[in-house]
Amino acid sequence: MPLPWPRSRSLRARLTFIATAAAALVLIPVSIAADVGVRHAVAAHIWNDSLDVASRIAAEIRDGRTPTVIPTADGGIDLITVTGADGAVIATSAAAKGLRAFTSIRPSSDTRVAQTTTCSVPNRDCVYLTAVRVSDTAGSPIVYAGRSAPAILDSRFPELELLLLVVVLGGGVGLMAWCVSGRALRPVEAISSEFEEVSADNPGSRVPEPPGDDEIARLARTANDALARLDKSIRQQRQLAADASHELRTPIAGIRAQLEDARLHPQDTAVAIDAALRDTTRLEAIVSDLLLLTSIGTTPHTVRERVDLGRLVSGEVKRRSGHMPIRLQLEPDVIVSGLPAQIARVVTNLLDNAERHAATGVSVDVRGDDEGVVLSVVNDGEHIPEEDRERIFERFYRRDTARSRRDGGTGLGLAIAREVVEAHHGTITVEDVDQGVRFVVRLPRAPQEPPPDGDPPSPDR
Repeated sequence: MPLPWPRSRSLRARLTFIATAAAALVLIPVSIAADVGVRHAVAAHIWNDSLDVASRIAAEIRDGRTPTVIPTADGGIDLITVTGADGAVIATSAAAKGLRAFTSIRPSSDTRVAQTTTCSVPNRDCVYLTAVRVSDTAGSPIVYAGRSAPAILDSRFPELELLLLVVVLGGGVGLMAWCVSGRALRPVEAISSEFEEVSADNPGSRVPEPPGDDEIARLARTANDALARLDKSIRQQRQLAADASHELRTPIAGIRAQLEDARLHPQDTAVAIDAALRDTTRLEAIVSDLLLLTSIGTTPHTVRERVDLGRLVSGEVKRRSGHMPIRLQLEPDVIVSGLPAQIARVVTNLLDNAERHAATGVSVDVRGDDEGVVLSVVNDGEHIPEEDRERIFERFYRRDTARSRRDGGTGLGLAIAREVVEAHHGTITVEDVDQGVRFVVRLPRAPQEPPPDGDPPSPDR
């Protein structure tokens, strides 16, 4: 039968219930075993004492010293009687005087000892009795020695005491479990309270982190990490909404202005349409990049492929029609795992940025090292100030706004590159070199592909 389970949704109450139930499951069998053991030990002690007394009196009778009045023996053995072969009483102790025979049991000549419990003695509780045959002859006297059962064996008071002890100990365990679980779960209550305060208007809340490295401390750290990511995501969304509204408003306003100008000056319609198309193309590029940003990181890992990074870079360079020369240094068989289209977009954006800022040329290097795969793109343009090396990866950030818009940039190229690289568990950094700027992308190397089934392993040479 299943154990009853508390309906309370409180983990503290359930832990207390479990501790109390476990204590009861341990204490009840232990108390029963203790009661049985104590009773058995007391009974065995009485049996031994009564056997010693009966054997001593039997030895005296064999020596020809048959007592008429038998004194009370040690251990409370006060019921002592010596009977003849016909059952007649020869001698008794004072406590057994006037009592009829305790029992009809007579030990055989082989065993010469018999032990029994009888409850037929008048005005007495049950009697623990030992009978000892004086000799192995047919007419041997029998010595009976025993005593009334002590209170510990003849009442239920010890069981009641043990039951009370079980209740007290079980209650103590439950109380201790309640206090300990409450203390242990106090940080969880604090975490829950802080989570209730988290909202879109207040994403910067953090839960208190208890000291140590137990499960609750790790939970608090994980919760704070999640809150930090949520805070960052909300801030990015707010910044994206603010930046996007500004960036989208500019080409839309331009298109509107061109159309209104065409309506007012029909002779300039062709010029206005060309300008409106340019703004529409720019608007389309911004929307396309924004949609790409929202989709990065949402693709399941199961659809990723093995990508030869050197071959991908070589293909992207061949498709470019720019006038800027690009020097390649590509290590073969540098394989990463990811989405080819997104990794290609990283290469394209880095090359676009390099060509936009280069003075004479661009260099691209693909190689592998002990830590993974490295893609570096170097342009020989102006150095980037240290305070701008992180900001250039922000959405819609431009160091030269006029130049970027003139070249058709949306301000999202490097932001997309960072999002894609981080979604592939890599990093992207920028650093100055002797002549120009270098962007460095580090990605984890793809695991070795298992050999096809049935192909024998290549022999070692």
